[in-house]
Amino acid sequence: QVQLVESGGGLVQAGGSLRLSCAASRSIFSFSVMGWYRQVPGKERELVATITHGGGSTNYADSVKGRFTISRDNAKPTVYLQMNSLKPDDTAVYYCNAKSVMGPASGYWGQGTQDTVSS
Repeated sequence: QVQLVESGGGLVQAGGSLRLSCAASRSIFSFSVMGWYRQVPGKERELVATITHGGGSTNYADSVKGRFTISRDNAKPTVYLQMNSLKPDDTAVYYCNAKSVMGPASGYWGQGTQDTVSS
């Protein structure tokens, strides 16, 4: 079991930047994949970015490639999402996720943080 707490969301103008943080209640060393997802009302939650255990492999949704960067600090333990060149379409609730071999298939989720990008 682990608790994930997201922070860093807020209101920003188009073209601006935000940095999301996901702080874990215990070591994230055992989580093979950590990621960020987002959801808007009436739509399914979608993948934004994932990062593997050692940070050696990352994966991004096409819509955020070149603008967002995911990173993790296993010592803190925290996962980050740097979001640049934000667009109104990036407006959503952003959720942190952590998956491990021994945990639930869907992983553990944070409570989410609202990001709003104004045009």
